[in-house]
Amino acid sequence: WSSRRHTAMFEKQIVIDGKGHLLGRLAATVAKEILNGQKIVVVRCEEMNITGLLIKHQYRYAAFKRKRCNVNPQRGPIHERAPSKIFWRTVRGMVPHKTPRGMAALARLKVFEGIPPPYDQMQRKVVPEALRVLRLKQTRDYCQLGRLAMEVGWKYNDVVQKLELKRKIRSSAYYQKKKAIDRARGKAIVNSKEKLAPVAGELTN
Repeated sequence: WSSRRHTAMFEKQIVIDGKGHLLGRLAATVAKEILNGQKIVVVRCEEMNITGLLIKHQYRYAAFKRKRCNVNPQRGPIHERAPSKIFWRTVRGMVPHKTPRGMAALARLKVFEGIPPPYDQMQRKVVPEALRVLRLKQTRDYCQLGRLAMEVGWKYNDVVQKLELKRKIRSSAYYQKKKAIDRARGKAIVNSKEKLAPVAGELTN
């Protein structure tokens, strides 16, 4: 799926698989689309990539955690730990979120770790201009957003991994069943053509 569309038509909802995407590039594309009115769901945020070494981002996040309101820390900034919330905050920084237009845009965005129902049964798309394998040189350093989140206090990686394993088992079983049905349908079509060949010949004559 590419954001460079020349039509003004919108899809009802676009589900993007965040695995293998660069955080900033994907956030920029998503911010542009939600401001234009498109509803977007981003799944598997924990498998996004960030350019640069992990230790560098740990130092940056440590400096960010020290920033707080001296009068009342509850006013912010809120130091999000979950990968989906880190991505959401990155997108928020790219939209005018204090205006009604920006608030409405953020309401069109949903973010998740893993692939929860019902999005596990929907077609998931990628953004080519944000894929790491296409946009980052092989010699460059990068790290995973989920690993950074774990280092700064995210505690639910094991839970997400268990749920993802169950989802992949269900998905594999469904795919094998679908292949068997398609194979049987193909054989049935071939057999029916062979049986109906004499009748088709008579009709043509």
